[in-house]
Amino acid sequence: MSTDTLRVGLVGAGPWAHRMHAPGIAGHPRTSLAAVWARREAAAAEVAAAHGATPTTDFDEFLGQVDAVAFAVPPAVQAPLAVRAARAGKHLVLEKPVAADVAEAELLVDAVTKAGVASIMVFTFRYATATRKWLDTVHAVDDWVGGEARWFSGTLTDTKYEGSRWRHDGGALADIGPHVFDLLDGALGTVTSVEHARFTEPGLWHVMLGHDGGRLSTATMSMHTPAQPAVTDFAVHGPAGFLPFNASGEAPERYPTLLDDFVALVDTRTAEHPLDVRRGLHIQRLLGRVGDQLLGG
Repeated sequence: MSTDTLRVGLVGAGPWAHRMHAPGIAGHPRTSLAAVWARREAAAAEVAAAHGATPTTDFDEFLGQVDAVAFAVPPAVQAPLAVRAARAGKHLVLEKPVAADVAEAELLVDAVTKAGVASIMVFTFRYATATRKWLDTVHAVDDWVGGEARWFSGTLTDTKYEGSRWRHDGGALADIGPHVFDLLDGALGTVTSVEHARFTEPGLWHVMLGHDGGRLSTATMSMHTPAQPAVTDFAVHGPAGFLPFNASGEAPERYPTLLDDFVALVDTRTAEHPLDVRRGLHIQRLLGRVGDQLLGG
């Protein structure tokens, strides 16, 4: 790796690659977009051309051109390719959910651990200055007893996501659930149980989580509710009062901070981060528990 610039390859050429990953990587002072891999040659070429990168449909060739790999593909595609990248010694920027299921997530964690590479999850809320300040305020008080989250948007009624099969199949639980669960967990302590889960058509989720120490939180999530602007509200409550937080904001604006953290990991040869692949596995397990609870398991 160059001492100044981390060569990052991008896996994927869809809307999220265009909107966030490619311009974010190309625009960061310590990273360059070196290569773009996609199954369709034309799609890879379109993203690559905008940022002076090399397009390819050969994954092994792609890995030979980069120091790190960022992913903008469905979870079922991400996990197997990320395993290959980790085994090749490449550092990883991973989207959520980290895999299609817990077993694949565990395989990925094992590959990352054995390779000793750095990894970081794209839990975009966590890289906002406002989020970090709110969490610092939360953690300064010990007697919170619970919390809540509400996320309402019309994202899955928007035609721009018609081709995103995994989002429609998994709905709000798969797409925004990882963000919600991660932030509630980060605020109130490790989620140890799923107390209740209910799903109502066309896409409304109600989930109650149990946290370490006996705290409880609730999450209500929908991507079929045309709220303008989207509702992304969080709060904790207890004897100290009620501490709300509005997590609104654009993910691309937070991406440079994610890359700051990621480059620092690589520079210092640090393989662990609070939001690394192990965090992705923890959230993947929670998603599985919600599904089990819904089925009565």
